[in-house]
Amino acid sequence: MVRGYRAFKQFQQSGEGIATNILADRLRNLEAAKIITAEREAGDGRRLNYRLTAKGIDLAPVLLELLIWGARHENSDASCALIVQMEKSRQEILAETRKRWRERDSTPLIPRFDRKVAGSLAAGGRAARKR
Repeated sequence: MVRGYRAFKQFQQSGEGIATNILADRLRNLEAAKIITAEREAGDGRRLNYRLTAKGIDLAPVLLELLIWGARHENSDASCALIVQMEKSRQEILAETRKRWRERDSTPLIPRFDRKVAGSLAAGGRAARKR
């Protein structure tokens, strides 16, 4: 939803460290629950791209709150400045998420961070929050 991932390989390489069999099972379960749909790529019919359904995009407010909560309380790749911005502009982020979904635009809302840089940003943010 916010990273712009669509293909199995992108999910697999996202840094979550999820086993391929578990990822495949979760994608099947999300598809069975009609939260995502699998579509054949136009240029390569062997490749599937996953896309949120209308039911899936309706989860955006919940997922945004979980993302903010997780970044606030756990190690996160997102900088504290980004999380503060997300907290202050929830409605704008949700509107942009829905717009990109309607337009089938997979441009990431949240950029992928280098883990070393993200770790130092997150540590700095945790230290700032403790003050």
